[in-house]
Formats: sequence, structure tokens, C-alpha cells
Amino acid sequence: MQNDTISVNGRTYHRPKQPLVVVCVDGSEPGGAGSDGGGYIERAIETGKAPFFAAIREKATFSYADCVVPSFTNPNNLSIVTGVPPSVHGICGNFYYDTESDSEVMMNDPALLRAPTILAGLNQAGSDVAVITAKDKLRRLLGVGLDIAGGRAVCFSSEHADKATVAENGIDGVVEKIGMPVPDVYSAELSEFVFAAGVYLMETRRPDVMYLSTTDYIQHKHAPGTPVANAFYAMMDRYLSKLDEMGAVIALTADHGMKGKQTGAAPNVIYLEPVLQAAGVENFRVILPITDPYVVHHGALGGYATVYLESQQDFQTAAAALSAVPGVETVLTQADACAQFGLPPDRVGDLVVVSTFDHVLGSSPEKHDLSGLTEPLRSHGGISEQRVPFIVNRPLDTSTDACRNFDIFNYSLNHAQEKRA
Repeated sequence: MQNDTISVNGRTYHRPKQPLVVVCVDGSEPGGAGSDGGGYIERAIETGKAPFFAAIREKATFSYADCVVPSFTNPNNLSIVTGVPPSVHGICGNFYYDTESDSEVMMNDPALLRAPTILAGLNQAGSDVAVITAKDKLRRLLGVGLDIAGGRAVCFSSEHADKATVAENGIDGVVEKIGMPVPDVYSAELSEFVFAAGVYLMETRRPDVMYLSTTDYIQHKHAPGTPVANAFYAMMDRYLSKLDEMGAVIALTADHGMKGKQTGAAPNVIYLEPVLQAAGVENFRVILPITDPYVVHHGALGGYATVYLESQQDFQTAAAALSAVPGVETVLTQADACAQFGLPPDRVGDLVVVSTFDHVLGSSPEKHDLSGLTEPLRSHGGISEQRVPFIVNRPLDTSTDACRNFDIFNYSLNHAQEKRA
């Protein structure tokens, strides 16, 4: 007899009685106080072309939550699927400095993950699981522990859909099955492929649990309420409506919000290396954890950075110099940042720098290629992008006050009512 609950990272989850689809909409700035032109979903609802979201706001759960800081993709996706902060699962950026090997590396190696995922726990307990990501950088991390070899799990990305095999991904012939070509990595279609594949799998395999993770290319390029953004969310609305019609519980959140970072002809960038050099600080290293292989739409400029200092004698000088720069919201010690944001100390520098809502942080001008920024810069990473949507197409039997985006599995598995309102 199978157990009705599982325990993962100290939290208990009921196994789903109906198919569960958890969606992480990358960069989905919400409405409410401090929003940039209103929220993406809210503005799309205003057009009348997002009836699924409109119905949820009227009859089900349409709320907000806080994401993990740094408000980047990898830390938050892994927090969502583990149900815990980076201090537990270890993924604290898209990119980090490995002090043991003295190298700067991408945080996409499964060996860096320090905690099991809820997806793997459900899969190992007998639930069929499907994971579809837009970019392949997340696919390996999210697929840790899934029983692909046993035929109980599917895990692939839009980016490499044409390379999917049964042995590695649990499925092949994806492009032919979905009926869409492999999209360009810098396109709305990369995310649309995720939703189209999710509908296909629900129609053909009906997995017990599905995790869909998009890319924020559109949100980096287009503000809430713009025609392109509205069209993107209308597309999403259509696919989610199909999943809803098939009886799925749909739980949607985001990895981070998105804010405009440009008030003139150029982005509002604070380059940290020149600031430290001018203050007389030597032998330091600036790490920008937003960095990943896909920087055309943000130029590796985000709202969070960490600084490694070779000499602790430079600590006060560096902190004072950085704190004095207009556009810097806060400079924290490693201990304070890890305590405030729930981060692993061994993967964070001596100082953490967070910019204000309208500024971004860079290393030095010559290290950033901004030629791909054809629209005013929009980015994320700081405290100002921490607020995200928290939406379930069912009423809940508990309040969502003070919830986090990584509570989404808890709310959808343990508190969502079985029938739609």
C-alpha cells in the first residue's frame, strides 16, 4: 500500500489526488505596491484576453508571496522544488565563486545541490512526474532523483527539445509530438513550447505532478501592459485554461519580479570594481550571480552582487565606499546577508551588495557587453524584485499571508480544495 504523504526537507506533503501542475513564470512582476506599471497578469486581465486568470482572481486564490534573495532564476527554482531556502539546498545564484578550486563556475551541476527535491520525493513514492524547462541550464538540477530509467519521469527543455532521448529525458521525438520547431533561446516561443509540451503530456500521459519553468526574455524586454507582454500572458492563459479543463490543480508563482533600470539614454549601472579601486581596496573579486550563458537581454547586470576580499583590513573601507554610492540599497556582511536571506555562507563573499529598485550592479564597464540591450534595461536580483504572484486555481483552506514562493507545493498539495470554485 502506498503512503498518502511524503516527507522532504523536514516538511510533509500529501500525494496528489488530482494532477498537479506547478508553474514558475520567470520574471513575472506582480501588481500591488511598488509594481512597475502594474503587474503582468493584472494588466493582461484588463485587456479581456486572459479569462482564465480573471476567473481565478474572482473565484479561487490570487495572492502574492516573497521569493528568495538574490532574486535570480536558479536559487528560486530550486527553492520552489525543495520547499526550503538556499541555506539548505545550496544553490544561491546562477553563478558563484568556488573558493576551494579558485574558480568561477555556473551553478547548474547537480553535485552542487545539497537537498532532495519534492519532485523526486513524489516520484520515488510512486507518482509520475514531468519537468519541462525553457532553458537547459535548469533541467539537470530539477531532474535530480527522478526515475527516468524506470519510465516514471520525463524531464527535458525547450532549448534542447530536439535532442531529447528516452534514456536521458524519458521521451523522444518531442519536436514532432508537440508540432513546434525548436524555438530561439531569445524568444517568447521558448516559453510557449513549455506550455504546449505540458498540454501534450497531460493529454497523452497525464502525469501526477508536472513542473513547468519558463524564461524571462519577454519580461526583460517589455514592461507590464505593453502589447507584447499582454500577448505573452494571453498565450499562457490559453494553455493554462486547457490544463484546467483537464482537471489539473494549477499552482503558479514566479522566481522573481522585474523592474525598469533605466531613466535616461543608458542603464543606471553601478560598476563596483572602480568604486573599490578608488577607495584603495586591492586584491578583491566581484561576483555577479545573475551571470549565465544567456546574457544578451540583461548584459549580466542585476541587483545583487557579492565581493570577496583578500585582506580583512579592507573590510570596513570596502563596505563604507560601496554604501556611499547613490543607488546602493544596502551592503551586508556575509553573516548578516546569510541570516537575512537564508544563504549558505560557504558560497557567499565577504560582502553582499544590493542595489535600489532602479539601479543595477556591474563589475567594470569593459566586462559587460551591452550591445544586445535594444530596449531600456529591465532586470532583477535585489530586494525590490522579491514580490511575486502566488496563484492557485482552487480555494485554499488556509491564509496565504506571509507565504514564500517556495511554499507553493505545500499550499497546492496540502491546502487546495479538490473541487474548483
